[in-house]
Amino acid sequence: MTVPPTVPPCDEAPPPELLEGIAQFNRGEYFEQHETLELLWRAESRQIRRLYQGILQIGVAFHHLRRLNHHGTVYMLTRGAQYLAPFAPRCQCVDVRALLDDAAVALAEVERLGPARLAEFDWGLAPRVHLHVQP
Repeated sequence: MTVPPTVPPCDEAPPPELLEGIAQFNRGEYFEQHETLELLWRAESRQIRRLYQGILQIGVAFHHLRRLNHHGTVYMLTRGAQYLAPFAPRCQCVDVRALLDDAAVALAEVERLGPARLAEFDWGLAPRVHLHVQP
Protein backbone atom coordinates (compact mmCIF):
# COMPACT_ATOMS: atom_id res chain seq x y z
CA MET A 1 0.00 0.00 0.00
CA THR A 2 1.42 3.37 -1.00
CA VAL A 3 0.85 6.50 0.99
CA PRO A 4 -0.09 9.51 -1.13
CA PRO A 5 2.41 12.36 -0.95
CA THR A 6 1.55 15.05 1.54
CA VAL A 7 0.69 18.41 0.06
CA PRO A 8 2.39 21.28 1.89
CA PRO A 9 -0.28 23.42 3.58
CA CYS A 10 0.63 26.49 1.52
CA ASP A 11 -0.02 24.50 -1.67
CA GLU A 12 -3.51 23.50 -0.52
CA ALA A 13 -6.53 25.25 -1.95
CA PRO A 14 -7.79 28.01 0.32
CA PRO A 15 -10.63 26.77 2.52
CA PRO A 16 -14.06 28.34 1.92
CA GLU A 17 -13.89 30.14 5.29
CA LEU A 18 -10.63 31.80 4.25
CA LEU A 19 -12.18 32.95 0.99
CA GLU A 20 -15.19 34.36 2.86
CA GLY A 21 -12.99 36.11 5.41
CA ILE A 22 -10.90 37.64 2.62
CA ALA A 23 -14.04 38.84 0.82
CA GLN A 24 -15.22 40.47 4.06
CA PHE A 25 -11.77 42.01 4.63
CA ASN A 26 -11.75 43.45 1.11
CA ARG A 27 -15.23 44.92 1.59
CA GLY A 28 -14.01 46.68 4.74
CA GLU A 29 -16.06 44.40 6.99
CA TYR A 30 -13.25 44.13 9.49
CA PHE A 31 -15.27 42.96 12.47
CA GLU A 32 -17.04 40.31 10.38
CA GLN A 33 -13.79 39.02 8.85
CA HIS A 34 -12.47 38.63 12.38
CA GLU A 35 -15.41 36.43 13.32
CA THR A 36 -15.08 34.29 10.16
CA LEU A 37 -11.31 33.84 10.31
CA GLU A 38 -11.29 33.24 14.05
CA LEU A 39 -13.44 30.15 13.57
CA LEU A 40 -11.03 28.88 10.91
CA TRP A 41 -7.95 29.74 12.97
CA ARG A 42 -9.27 28.02 16.10
CA ALA A 43 -10.31 24.87 14.19
CA GLU A 44 -6.88 24.44 12.56
CA SER A 45 -4.11 22.70 14.52
CA ARG A 46 -1.30 23.00 11.95
CA GLN A 47 1.01 26.01 11.65
CA ILE A 48 -1.06 27.26 8.68
CA ARG A 49 -3.37 28.62 11.38
CA ARG A 50 -0.88 31.50 11.75
CA LEU A 51 -1.66 32.58 8.17
CA TYR A 52 -5.32 32.90 9.10
CA GLN A 53 -4.46 34.64 12.36
CA GLY A 54 -2.18 37.11 10.59
CA ILE A 55 -4.82 38.11 8.04
CA LEU A 56 -7.38 38.37 10.84
CA GLN A 57 -5.12 40.67 12.86
CA ILE A 58 -4.33 42.96 9.93
CA GLY A 59 -8.09 43.32 9.47
CA VAL A 60 -8.63 43.96 13.18
CA ALA A 61 -6.07 46.76 12.96
CA PHE A 62 -8.39 48.59 10.58
CA HIS A 63 -11.35 48.00 12.89
CA HIS A 64 -9.25 49.74 15.57
CA LEU A 65 -8.35 52.49 13.11
CA ARG A 66 -12.03 53.20 12.45
CA ARG A 67 -12.45 53.65 16.20
CA LEU A 68 -9.36 55.94 16.26
CA ASN A 69 -7.52 53.54 18.57
CA HIS A 70 -3.90 54.32 17.67
CA HIS A 71 -2.30 51.76 20.00
CA GLY A 72 -4.61 48.94 18.85
CA THR A 73 -3.98 49.78 15.20
CA VAL A 74 -0.20 49.79 15.55
CA TYR A 75 -0.18 46.67 17.71
CA MET A 76 -2.36 44.60 15.38
CA LEU A 77 -0.56 45.71 12.21
CA THR A 78 2.76 44.78 13.81
CA ARG A 79 1.65 41.47 15.27
CA GLY A 80 -0.32 40.44 12.19
CA ALA A 81 2.74 41.04 10.02
CA GLN A 82 4.84 38.86 12.33
CA TYR A 83 2.40 35.98 11.89
CA LEU A 84 2.25 36.44 8.11
CA ALA A 85 5.97 36.82 7.37
CA PRO A 86 6.84 33.08 7.33
CA PHE A 87 4.18 32.50 4.64
CA ALA A 88 5.54 35.02 2.12
CA PRO A 89 5.55 35.32 -0.76
CA ARG A 90 2.38 33.29 -1.33
CA CYS A 91 0.34 30.73 0.59
CA GLN A 92 -3.02 29.12 -0.19
CA CYS A 93 -3.29 31.50 -3.18
CA VAL A 94 -2.92 34.54 -0.90
CA ASP A 95 -0.34 37.11 -2.03
CA VAL A 96 1.19 37.39 1.42
CA ARG A 97 4.08 39.58 0.24
CA ALA A 98 1.69 42.21 -1.17
CA LEU A 99 -0.37 42.19 2.04
CA LEU A 100 2.77 42.63 4.14
CA ASP A 101 3.99 45.47 1.93
CA ASP A 102 0.62 47.24 1.98
CA ALA A 103 0.26 46.79 5.74
CA ALA A 104 3.75 48.30 6.22
CA VAL A 105 2.75 51.38 4.19
CA ALA A 106 -0.41 51.77 6.26
CA LEU A 107 1.54 51.31 9.50
CA ALA A 108 4.06 53.98 8.49
CA GLU A 109 1.20 56.40 7.81
CA VAL A 110 -0.53 55.59 11.12
CA GLU A 111 2.74 56.17 12.96
CA ARG A 112 3.36 59.42 11.04
CA LEU A 113 -0.11 60.71 11.92
CA GLY A 114 0.11 59.70 15.56
CA PRO A 115 -2.89 59.48 17.89
CA ALA A 116 -3.93 63.13 17.51
CA ARG A 117 -4.29 63.03 13.71
CA LEU A 118 -5.43 59.43 13.18
CA ALA A 119 -8.76 60.61 11.73
CA GLU A 120 -6.78 61.99 8.76
CA PHE A 121 -5.75 58.49 7.63
CA ASP A 122 -6.15 58.04 3.88
CA TRP A 123 -8.34 54.94 3.58
CA GLY A 124 -6.98 54.44 0.08
CA LEU A 125 -3.93 53.04 1.90
CA ALA A 126 -5.94 50.27 3.56
CA PRO A 127 -4.67 46.96 2.17
CA ARG A 128 -6.68 44.44 0.26
CA VAL A 129 -5.94 40.72 0.24
CA HIS A 130 -5.09 39.54 -3.26
CA LEU A 131 -5.67 35.96 -4.38
CA HIS A 132 -3.77 34.32 -7.20
CA VAL A 133 -5.27 31.11 -8.49
CA GLN A 134 -2.56 28.55 -9.02
CA PRO A 135 -2.57 26.76 -12.40
